[in-house]
Amino acid sequence: MEEILEFVSLGYGVAGRMSKQACAIFLSVCLTLGGIAAASAENLRIAALGDSLTQGYGLMAQDGFTAQLQRWLDAKGAEATVVNAGVSGDTTAGGLSRVDWTLSDEIDAMIVALGGNDVLRGIPPEVARANLYAIMERGAAKGLPMMIIGITAPGNYGAEYKQEFEAIYADLAEEFDAVYVDSFLAPLEALGDMSETLKTHLQLDGIHPNEKGVAVIVEAIGPKVLELVERVDPAS
Repeated sequence: MEEILEFVSLGYGVAGRMSKQACAIFLSVCLTLGGIAAASAENLRIAALGDSLTQGYGLMAQDGFTAQLQRWLDAKGAEATVVNAGVSGDTTAGGLSRVDWTLSDEIDAMIVALGGNDVLRGIPPEVARANLYAIMERGAAKGLPMMIIGITAPGNYGAEYKQEFEAIYADLAEEFDAVYVDSFLAPLEALGDMSETLKTHLQLDGIHPNEKGVAVIVEAIGPKVLELVERVDPAS
C-alpha cells in the first residue's frame, strides 16, 4: 500500500505535465492497484443490530459503542469490521423489521442487542421473545455465527416480568448456539457505587453511557466479540 501511495504522490507531482489521456490512464492504474490492495485487506464484517446503546446515542461518532469496539478489535489484531446497525429507540419489533436488509451478503456475523425499549414500553416478554427468535432465525438461515446481549430488566412490572424477560437471552443463546453476554450495562453495574457511576460513566439522562462508560462496556464485551470472530468460517 505504501508503494501505491508513493506512486499516487508522484502522479500528482507530474500531472501538470501530462496530457488528459495520460492522466486518465494514470488514474485508472491507481484505482486498479488501490482496489487490489483493498480487496486483499478485506476484513470480515459484523453487523451490530441494536438500539441507542449500539447506535451511540448522545456521543460523537468516534466515542460510540461500535467505534470503540472497532478500535479494541484493531488493537487485538482482529481482522473484523463492526457495522453499526443500531437505531435509537428501536424495539425488538423494529430490529426484526430491518434484519433482512441488514444481513446483506457482505455480513459474516451478527450481534443482537435489543430489548431495552421493549421493557420501557412494558411489552410482554413473550412478544419480545418471538421477535428476537425470528431475528436469530434469520441469522441462522444465513449460516451466520451470532452473539446475543441481554438486559437487566427493572422491577417496575413485577418480579415475574423481570425474570421472564431476562431469561429470553440465555434461552435463545442456547437454542441458536450463540455467544452470550448477560447484560449490556452489567459492566457499569459491576463498578460498585451506582450513585458515583451515574456521575462518572453515564450521560445526564442516567440511562446511556458516556464515552468513559462505553469504554468499560467494550473492555468487558470485547473478548466475547473475539469469540464470535473466531467462529466465522474463513471460507464463507
